[in-house]
Amino acid sequence: MSTSAPDERYAASYGDLAGKAAIVTGTSRGIGTGIARVLGRQKMKLALTARSAEAGEAFAGKLRAEGVDCFFLAADLAADGEGRRVFDAAAERFGRIDLLVNNAAHLSSKGFLELDEQTWRTSCEANVRMIYAMSRPAAQHMAAGGGGCIIHISSVGGLRAHRGLAGYDAAKGAVDALTRAMAVDLVPHGIRVNAVAPGATLSHPDSPRTQKWADHAAPHIPLGRLATNEEIGHAVAFLASAAAAYITGQVLYVDGGMTVQLCPHGIHL
Repeated sequence: MSTSAPDERYAASYGDLAGKAAIVTGTSRGIGTGIARVLGRQKMKLALTARSAEAGEAFAGKLRAEGVDCFFLAADLAADGEGRRVFDAAAERFGRIDLLVNNAAHLSSKGFLELDEQTWRTSCEANVRMIYAMSRPAAQHMAAGGGGCIIHISSVGGLRAHRGLAGYDAAKGAVDALTRAMAVDLVPHGIRVNAVAPGATLSHPDSPRTQKWADHAAPHIPLGRLATNEEIGHAVAFLASAAAAYITGQVLYVDGGMTVQLCPHGIHL
């Protein structure tokens, strides 16, 4: 079986997603753009948001040129009231929101001895706050409307530690726990809640720096390569679809086998 990146011509199609509306956060670059592209190909209507207005609107323009019904709204979801503002704008535009994908995150952090209070707030507290800020209005809306789906983008850092990313990893561990708690609380309302935890992902494929890192990391991943942004998007589409109707409260690791190995390739205990 091939371990190369998949041919998008043979990507799965989930017909039940067509015509439904989704909010995807963090869509100015990286994994968020891959998620939005895949959901757009499923013919979903998309509300996109990110902090960078210029990059976010440019990406939304590309999707519209491909025939995707979408709009972009710049927002810092860690700021008070911004999650509600984004959600209300999306609900007003589309009338109903069927799917929320919480992808936005602050990626910077520090090792624990250097983890000052400001960095803790931006790398841990803000990441969890963004999830809450979008999920609460979405859950209330979905509960009143008979159901829906919420998917958080977590990380392998919620299960295994990165060096020098204590705040970020703590946030992703909290996201995993929140996924389970929300799933249990919201299942009576017809709302499924899951998380996708990417491993090493070629989030900026045109960057020489990213490619250099990818060349270094790939040999240590069982499948021998990094994920593409769209591969994370395919996992999201699956979990959002009726094909995953019996799945809730789960963290799906899309990591090429990173988290199942005891040691990276070439290291023997």
